[in-house]
Amino acid sequence: MTTSAALKKQLPTGIWVLGFVSLLMDVSSEIIHSLLPVYLVSVLGASALLVGLIEGAAEATAQIVKVFSGALSDYLGKRKGLAVLGYGLGALTKPVFALATGIGWIIAARLTDRVGKGIRGAPRDALVADLAPASLRGAAYGLRQSLDTVGAFLGPLLAIGLMLLWDNDYQAVFWVAVIPAFLGVALLVVGIREPEAPITERRTNPISRESLKQLNRAYWMVVVIGALFTLARFSEAFLLLRAEDGGLEVALLPLVLVVMNIAYALCAYPFGKLSDQMGHRQLLIMGLLVLIVADVILAVASHWLWTLVGVAIWGVHMGMTQGLLATMVADTAPKALRGTAFGFFNLVSGISLFLASTTAGLLWTWGGPALPFLVGAIICVLTIVLIAFHRTIFRLHGQQQ
Repeated sequence: MTTSAALKKQLPTGIWVLGFVSLLMDVSSEIIHSLLPVYLVSVLGASALLVGLIEGAAEATAQIVKVFSGALSDYLGKRKGLAVLGYGLGALTKPVFALATGIGWIIAARLTDRVGKGIRGAPRDALVADLAPASLRGAAYGLRQSLDTVGAFLGPLLAIGLMLLWDNDYQAVFWVAVIPAFLGVALLVVGIREPEAPITERRTNPISRESLKQLNRAYWMVVVIGALFTLARFSEAFLLLRAEDGGLEVALLPLVLVVMNIAYALCAYPFGKLSDQMGHRQLLIMGLLVLIVADVILAVASHWLWTLVGVAIWGVHMGMTQGLLATMVADTAPKALRGTAFGFFNLVSGISLFLASTTAGLLWTWGGPALPFLVGAIICVLTIVLIAFHRTIFRLHGQQQ
């Protein structure tokens, strides 16, 4: 194998850097987020309803901002600056959680943190496509997602250990979260060199009618399928509630997210590589079948150990499908509109998550803990039917973009 051929089979260093930046920021964020609901309720006296409203508003904010940040990155022809701004804004909020003396400061920090997530999300995902060869795009998204998810389970583990070590000193633990956040920003600044000309069409309005016409039917079908995946999956909060319903002690509930994210992290990169070698349709259907198995186990589980089994399988599904969907967005969107494409994809998925979680809560209240998971399995079956009979979005697989 020639040197140039060997290099084409290797992921660029920038992909690894973006992955470790995500890992560090997720460690920081999850240290705080795994403790924040309990801190708000038990220390600051917030109600469960207020916690739900804060989280809903925070995630909605992130999804809305992603549309505009993605479009702006297309307009400017640059991604890194917006990614640095987004990660930097998130890092600056971390000391506020440690210094806050009231709920107002927590709300402000949480919303600002999600604005930062919204600013960085779409430009970062588009930057992955700019940096990685088309033949390795699935592996690139899988690797970044895998490293991101490593942070998502290391954060709660650190939070649990530090709370035990420091006798439930929330502020001290929150201060620890500041360190990886600023390390991540520094790594992004010095470790990423953006391609000189990542996109060819510049200084045009990417959300104008003429520009949006370039997002073809194949792209919008990916958006629809991503929304259906989210409808079938709803919020991970219901995994925590299911484990508690199965008898898991409240102090150990963060283990649910640890188990899910370990499975997610272990699967994301291998399945990302696999998506570069096999048809996307087959892998999507396999991922949905895995989610059906998880839903059935979670629906019938009567003990928290079985709940953890279902949660682990749920994490396998995430590893199989999330990087793949990102790859399909990059494959079906014009290069000059990748940021915009990721922005709209994330917005629709965010709306879908809100609807799914609201519906799941109503189903839980009305029909019991098993019903949301059974309905999720039914949505999976309907999505499989759609994928099996719709070929438009799979025609670009294997083409060099």
